[in-house]
Amino acid sequence: MVVSRSDASVQPIHARIADLPDFLRPHDLLIFNASRVLPARFKGRNLRTGGAVEGLYLRAPSSDTWEVMLKARRLRENALIELDDSAGAPSGVRFVLLHQAAGDEPGSWLVRVEGPPDALERVGLTPLPPYILAARRRAHLDIADADDRRWYQTAFAADAGSVAAPTAGLHFTHELLARLSARAVEHAHVLLHVGTGTFRPVETETIEAHPMHAEWCSMPEALAERIRARTGRVISVGTTSARTVESYFALDPALPWPEHLSTRLLITPGYTWRALDGLLTNFHLPRSTLMAMVAAMLPGGVEHLKALYAEAIARGYRFYSYGDAMLIL
Repeated sequence: MVVSRSDASVQPIHARIADLPDFLRPHDLLIFNASRVLPARFKGRNLRTGGAVEGLYLRAPSSDTWEVMLKARRLRENALIELDDSAGAPSGVRFVLLHQAAGDEPGSWLVRVEGPPDALERVGLTPLPPYILAARRRAHLDIADADDRRWYQTAFAADAGSVAAPTAGLHFTHELLARLSARAVEHAHVLLHVGTGTFRPVETETIEAHPMHAEWCSMPEALAERIRARTGRVISVGTTSARTVESYFALDPALPWPEHLSTRLLITPGYTWRALDGLLTNFHLPRSTLMAMVAAMLPGGVEHLKALYAEAIARGYRFYSYGDAMLIL
């Protein structure tokens, strides 16, 4: 769905991702998030109770300590969790639950990891969103994790650190990237490691009161110079790229350029965009900060976004991670 950024009365155009080169101009600059998805999901059992445990790796504060999200009954400090490998067999990796972690991830635990140094590769599964896993169970689909690792990864993924894919980038094949280059459409990469907070629903009375999660991001200073000297439009591929670029352009220009930063930038309708002229993004979960960002790019704000989503539903667009896209120009 191709949408005008300047005029809410302009009717959207319905096209295919393969048509993207037709909507871009020479020297337009596409900015991609090159973060690679970690094999962050894992399964195991509580050795005291025998109960099943599922979880998600978040980060490693030290070489033998992880912060994880856990889904299980009757979790207690000092509990011992035995993890399975990707084939469902015992992996030789165990967790000792230390204590619940403080910070942005409610309900997360700090655990001591016992096992080989490549523990995450041994136990890790592709961290597909729960609604995809549930749909597969309903359809009785059994898909190998090796296939998921290929599919749930962008063609340009580089530095590992995300627990969810920057999904707008999933639309781009090597062939499409080559066609764009042949049209003199430029591209650049930033990094934002996607955390679970990106899916946290807004539950406050106003979006501005929402406790925005922090995410690690990085952008080269040379890219900022390219953006400032641009001759074409600067178009973010995904909300994570948008958040990275706008976070860096919000910094005090008198200060040294940081190699990386932790951003809590919340973009809502009324926001003044500092660097971006357009956005390619998927259709998002309701009550999310991602929808607020998209509404901030539209001339008609929230009501405009609702009308576009209603049209997308009526036309059978697919939503969320493996869904269709909206291009705002």
